[in-house]
Amino acid sequence: MTRLILATRNAGKLTELTAILAAARLDHELVGADAYPDVPDVKETGVTFAENALLKAHALAKATGLPAVADDSGLCVDVLGGAPGIFSARWAGRHGDDRANLDLLLAQLGDIDDPHRGAHFACAAALALPDGAERVVEGRLLGTLRHTPAGTGGFGYDPVLQPEGETRTCAELTADEKNAISHRGKAFRALVPVVRDLLG
Repeated sequence: MTRLILATRNAGKLTELTAILAAARLDHELVGADAYPDVPDVKETGVTFAENALLKAHALAKATGLPAVADDSGLCVDVLGGAPGIFSARWAGRHGDDRANLDLLLAQLGDIDDPHRGAHFACAAALALPDGAERVVEGRLLGTLRHTPAGTGGFGYDPVLQPEGETRTCAELTADEKNAISHRGKAFRALVPVVRDLLG
């Protein structure tokens, strides 16, 4: 069984990605980047989700000699011209401070009425092989932004994005419900046939 490295040390994301790939019946051994503590984190210097995903996947594949999968994702708000975008995880200045990021975003949108609060989650998922081969696929989850957070599930901006056709936020959905419609779920399900094609 081929080992496939998931380029994340985010426990929530690792759980989510493992569930998505397992549900898609990808029969490869999946391990997180924590299994390789000597591999340094990669600076996300790309200007698109796809570039950042490829940077991380290639760095891990090169360091481990194994196929690696990485994603980059974020929230894109219509009235902010697509921001926070690739800066979603560090919108308030410190990487990974979900509460500060959420509070800043809601403050910035405080006077924006409901019809203009359109947004989407975007995800680019990349596969990189040690020989340099690469593939990228993308997924989106369209929705609108609530004025106040709701729900305790998920992470990041999940408590404020209400998917199209839903009355609940992403943070109010069960893990299975979220994975079925999420940007990350769509991207990684699209990546499964790519993995099978390149790895057998």
